[in-house]
Amino acid sequence: MMLPRDLKAEHFAKYPLEARQLATRYLALLQELPLSFLPLLLREVIQYDWKFPSERRDLDRQLSYLAALPEIERRRMLAGFAELKLSASLTQMDWSGSPLRFSEELTAFLWTSHQIDSFRAAAVAYVEKLDAATPKEPLAAARLAIVLIGQGVAENQRPLFRKLRPQGTYFKQVDPQGGLQAILEMVARRAREHPLPFAHWYIDGGAAENLAGADLSRVSYQSLAPARAALLDRVRSIAQAHSMGPEGVVTALAQMQPSQLGLRGDPVLNRFQADLLTQGSGTQVFSTTFVQWAAREALRRAQPLTLLARFAPRQREQPMNELLAGTHPNNGPDPQGALIDADMGAYYTWLNQQRLSEAEKASFLIWFEGHSEALAIGPAMDRGAESDQRLSLAQILNKLV
Repeated sequence: MMLPRDLKAEHFAKYPLEARQLATRYLALLQELPLSFLPLLLREVIQYDWKFPSERRDLDRQLSYLAALPEIERRRMLAGFAELKLSASLTQMDWSGSPLRFSEELTAFLWTSHQIDSFRAAAVAYVEKLDAATPKEPLAAARLAIVLIGQGVAENQRPLFRKLRPQGTYFKQVDPQGGLQAILEMVARRAREHPLPFAHWYIDGGAAENLAGADLSRVSYQSLAPARAALLDRVRSIAQAHSMGPEGVVTALAQMQPSQLGLRGDPVLNRFQADLLTQGSGTQVFSTTFVQWAAREALRRAQPLTLLARFAPRQREQPMNELLAGTHPNNGPDPQGALIDADMGAYYTWLNQQRLSEAEKASFLIWFEGHSEALAIGPAMDRGAESDQRLSLAQILNKLV
C-alpha cells in the first residue's frame, strides 16, 4: 500500500509533459494531502496538457493556494476528506498512475459505505473556501450565448420558450430576414474584438456555416461524421465480443485517443471532441443531444465569452441497437421532434451559463430559426415581458450587448 507521503517524482513518469512538470513542482504539497482527496486532484493534473486556459488557471490557482496555506489550515480545510474511511482495495490501487479509475471506484465505494453525503459536504465546503479565497479575474466582456432551434420546421403549433419566458422578453414579431447572418456577424465581431484562445465557440448540429476571419472554436456534428463512425464501429465490436459489461464498455470508450477516431489538428480541441463522443450519452447518434452536450461542456470547461449553439434536425428515435447499426429503414430526419429537444436543450444551456462567473451581466438569446419568435435575457431586458414590436435579430442583439 502506497500512501501520499510515499509519492515520488517517478510516479508521474507516464503523465504528459506539462502535467508531469506540474505534479513534480507541487510534489511536496501532494505528499501531504489525504488519500481520499489526492487522486481526485491528480485526475485533473494528468489532463493538464489538454485543458482549456480557464481550466488551467483554475487548477493553477487551486494548487498555488493549497501550497501557500499553513499546514494546520490546510488540514482543517481538508478534514472532511481525511475523515472518510477507505477500503483496502482502494488503498492498494495505483491511484497515482490511474487517478480516473480510482475516482470511479471511490464513487462506488462511497455509495455502498453510505459516506457519499459526507463526501459531498466536504467537497462543497472545500469549493466554497477556495472560491472565497481566490476570486477570479474580471471578464474581458460580458458573456453572450445564442441558441438557434427549429431548423427545417415549416410550421409549429406548440408554445416555445416556456421555461425561459419568466427570465426575459419574448419577441413575437421578429423579422427573420437576414437573422442568421446577423447572428454570425455578431459572433465573429466579438471574436475579433476579444481574441482570446477558446473564448468564442460555434457549435452546429449539422454543417457549420462559413465564418471567415473569425478565431472561433468550431465543433459540428457533420464534420465529426468519420469520428462518429469509427466510434460506433468500436461499440459494435465490443458488443459482438460480449467480453465486458456496461461499465467495461464505458471505460474502454473513455480510453480511446483522438487519433483512434481520426481527429487531427489542435490537440486541446481534438481531446474535447473525443470526450464529447466517448463520454456523452447519445452524442454519437442524435445531433440534438450532441449540441446540448457540447454546449454544456464548452460552458463548463472553456467558460467562453461567446457561445453560438445551432440545433439541426436529428434522426427519428428508434431502438438503440438499430440506431447504432444504422440499419433501420425509417431513420430519416425529424425536424419537429428536434424542435422539442432543442427547446429544452436551450433552457439547459441558459442554466449552465448562469453557473459561470459574472452571470448577472450575461446575455442570452434564443431564436426559432427562420421564424418570428425569439426570447432575450439580460440586464437590458425586462423579465416576463412580451413585445409586439417589429424588430430584426440585429436590433435585438444590439439591445443585448
